[in-house]
Amino acid sequence: MDTRLLRTFCTIARLRSFSAAARELGYTQSAVSQHVVALESDLGTTLLGRRPVVLTEAGERLLEHAAPILMRLDAARADVARVAAQPTSRLAVGIAPAASAVAPVVARQARRAGVRDLTLRVLPPVAVAEAVAVGDVDVGVVAAPAVRTDPLSLPAVSSLRATPLTESPALVAVPRDHPIAGRPGVSPPDLADARWIDAPEALGSLDELCATTGLPPLRVAVRCTGVDLDTLRRLLVAGEGLALLPAEAITPDLVGVPLVGLDLVYRSEVLHRREEDGVVAALVAALVAAPEVPSAPTGPRRHT
Repeated sequence: MDTRLLRTFCTIARLRSFSAAARELGYTQSAVSQHVVALESDLGTTLLGRRPVVLTEAGERLLEHAAPILMRLDAARADVARVAAQPTSRLAVGIAPAASAVAPVVARQARRAGVRDLTLRVLPPVAVAEAVAVGDVDVGVVAAPAVRTDPLSLPAVSSLRATPLTESPALVAVPRDHPIAGRPGVSPPDLADARWIDAPEALGSLDELCATTGLPPLRVAVRCTGVDLDTLRRLLVAGEGLALLPAEAITPDLVGVPLVGLDLVYRSEVLHRREEDGVVAALVAALVAAPEVPSAPTGPRRHT
């Protein structure tokens, strides 16, 4: 399969539009259509319905393979380019919304590490990892909920390394007048009938959280897209639902109620490519050693 055709297919699948994919990729719409026809001819099956643009069952299966294949190719290109590049004092850092409390520490430690031109990008947790893997950012700080003994769910890229940074309790955030606000803790079964706010780009998908941690299926009342935690907090204060937040994200107008019976934490990790040197290595070392950042209890990990 031609990787150029795979990239066109993945773009159409993401945007659900041939014309939007053509604009993003810089092709004509007829060229995009020809790419899909060629790919379908190669595989001997229909991958996309045209009106509306929907994935067939075969297309869904191909997408599962194609997206990680293309990311691995981009990661390989970025790894080679990094080795060939000249040293620089510029640095781009991707930060997940739940790790935003670390942003001032990143800026301060980057300056101490000799970075003269720093760019901070707030991205969804999975997008942080992908951006590091393909070279869109040099370093990432990702934070997401997980059972204390489990790794974070990140893309499988051999060149990506994760160094634990912090762990804090994962708390059920509720307004101060909520019935459970005064309780010392709440068990997972008590949460099954509650209204929840799903903020997948800011905190991760609730469905994935339940599937990987043992939480019961949660009833979503509001879906909040984007990486804006302030909007999420306003919805919480207004009583529109519950959310799972790290302890440091609980503001005075909210109460964080501990989970009982499930050792769930918000873990933050510094992501970087292997064998980094120069300002990247200096920044990673400075972040891990920074007194403002409490250390997580485990050692470096490699995501493969």
